[in-house]
Amino acid sequence: MSEKKSMNEGEIIDYLHKIMDKKFVRYVLKELTEVKKIEKSFAIYAGVEEPEGVGERMHAKMVGEAIEKGAEKFGASSEAIKNFLKDSYMRKAFAVIVRSIAEYGITKPQRLIAPFMVVWDFTKQCNLKCKHCYANATPYPAPDELTLEQRYQVVDQLDEAGVAAVSFSGGEPLINKYFWKVAEYAKSKGFYLTVATNGTLISENVAKRLKDVGIRYVEISLDGPNAEIHDEFRGVKGAFDAAVRGIKNAKAAGLEVGIATTATHENLDSIPDIIKLARELKADRFIVFNFIPTGRGKDIIKEDLTPEERENLMKYLYEEWQKGDMQIFSTCPAYSRISLTAMSRGRGDKVSPTHFAEMEIPADFGGAAKALTEFIGGCGAGRIYCSIEHNGDIQPCVFIPVKVGNVLKDGFVNVWKNSPILNALRDRDAQNYACNFCPFRYICGGCRARAYAYHGDLLAPDPGCIIMKKDWENIVKEMNIEGETKPSMPVISK
Repeated sequence: MSEKKSMNEGEIIDYLHKIMDKKFVRYVLKELTEVKKIEKSFAIYAGVEEPEGVGERMHAKMVGEAIEKGAEKFGASSEAIKNFLKDSYMRKAFAVIVRSIAEYGITKPQRLIAPFMVVWDFTKQCNLKCKHCYANATPYPAPDELTLEQRYQVVDQLDEAGVAAVSFSGGEPLINKYFWKVAEYAKSKGFYLTVATNGTLISENVAKRLKDVGIRYVEISLDGPNAEIHDEFRGVKGAFDAAVRGIKNAKAAGLEVGIATTATHENLDSIPDIIKLARELKADRFIVFNFIPTGRGKDIIKEDLTPEERENLMKYLYEEWQKGDMQIFSTCPAYSRISLTAMSRGRGDKVSPTHFAEMEIPADFGGAAKALTEFIGGCGAGRIYCSIEHNGDIQPCVFIPVKVGNVLKDGFVNVWKNSPILNALRDRDAQNYACNFCPFRYICGGCRARAYAYHGDLLAPDPGCIIMKKDWENIVKEMNIEGETKPSMPVISK
């Protein structure tokens, strides 16, 4: 690799795989038992912090030697890695990777000692009435929402666990009275901070304030290219115009902006026009969300796409992505299969290892593209991310209404490591995992939220997958004959 070329995330992850030799693994297991110690060693190595005592100096020296040795083998510049590690978010992410490989070895997908990202449904309160709202949001906050002090405790636990990114969601997070104080506190811990919002509250002053409190990325929902479609979907007149203003204000403030669309029959034909609008608004990325019939979404379940419609949509999104002026992604884990297959056939130069939009892998990265997609593993529910609800409850995903513990009552690290449900989601080869036969199980794994929404079983087939088309046909028959869309089944199949 050229010394002048800066390394991307994919190269760094592949590189870390290569430097984790047995000697370094033994050292990490023995000396760097806490992920925070690894973070500190990275910081000292990158030159952004000073060691406090001989122990920290020794740890940083050992980490630095391993990096230098690996850099020589990999043909990479150690300075490029140092530049990456100057970002606290990168230090957090790579500390988790190093500790996870030392703890579990290299697995497919990679098992992690902490999630890369937590989506925090900060409040149940919202100023819109969206048809597909997974949270069943209301105009008022829920009576069991956390106090300010309890929210600070959540931030502390996520920091100690090694979580790299926190995404504030809801409801509408910007409507909550505690948002600004908690965001500023989270900034002090070095998280990569994002906000998922309907955008209607982002005035010029709010946009500037978001930038000041450390928000790096704002994701704003648009479910139509015009007010007629968007406002009808969102349940409030004027929502479209307010959201577009919010996008413009966020861009003007220097924030990275994504536009998110939930694909249903109501707007499927409008997606090309939404992409056109996103480009006109100079959005940095466009993300199509997999429709999940949960929350109020159950009421519009017949608006869900067929497997063929979803497959064709993802192929179209990938083609649009190749134009290069805007990142284009999908939360459907099969998008990883679509992109990897297209790239391998010479029809594109990028692959999406997950719907985490920060990841891009150029075609010239060779075989490591497949390795990274298998490392990330497609559907990240309970694996590379999870959600925290307004009351501190932990779920595998915001779209999976299954409580696996509570941050304040059970401890985040304890739940992440020991929850039977989360651990079941991490084994793609298990006999009761519906995708265990599939050659794409490590890079996709099926959407676990859709499996649960349709079957009541987290390990059941994802009926939106083209490979599982027969499952969708059976569901359609059930819906037409019996009117039932969700049979009563256990959370995890036995």
